[in-house]
Amino acid sequence: MPVDLLVTVLGTDRVGVVAQLAGRLYEQGGNLGDVAFTVLGASFELSAAVEMPDGTEASGLQRDLASLPALAGATVAVHPFKVGARHGESGRVTHRLQLSGLDQPGLIARIAEALAEYGANIVRLTAERLIEGAGASYIVRFDVAIPLARAPACLAALDNTAAQLQMSFHYETAR
Repeated sequence: MPVDLLVTVLGTDRVGVVAQLAGRLYEQGGNLGDVAFTVLGASFELSAAVEMPDGTEASGLQRDLASLPALAGATVAVHPFKVGARHGESGRVTHRLQLSGLDQPGLIARIAEALAEYGANIVRLTAERLIEGAGASYIVRFDVAIPLARAPACLAALDNTAAQLQMSFHYETAR
């Protein structure tokens, strides 16, 4: 019976991180499920649900991954993790949202609160602060699961919240 594991890595960003990590997991008979990778400043963070062959021990895989050159100095952790075959209803992306404008404290909190008020679940969130001239701008992207019946009201509320924050707001319906 396969072993479900959660692999998390935090380290200095460099070319080849994903290639080496995914390659080693493949060599070991692993099958990647959901994966999240992002650059955070000069660092990166990766989380991956991985199905490994029966008998794979988390501690041995952790040592093996930590020995990869691209992960030198990184913090690598491998833990048992019950993946589950499918996302639940709250994990199915229905809309992709983007807000952009001037950076300001509380921005993500205000948007997240508006989403929660309509029963929307954040499936993925990425944000990037861009320094331009004398100020900083911010781009926030959300992949969300909004209950179908509440979607029009939720999107209108998000548009109003973005206007209050003096940000542009765009969305698309996921396919």
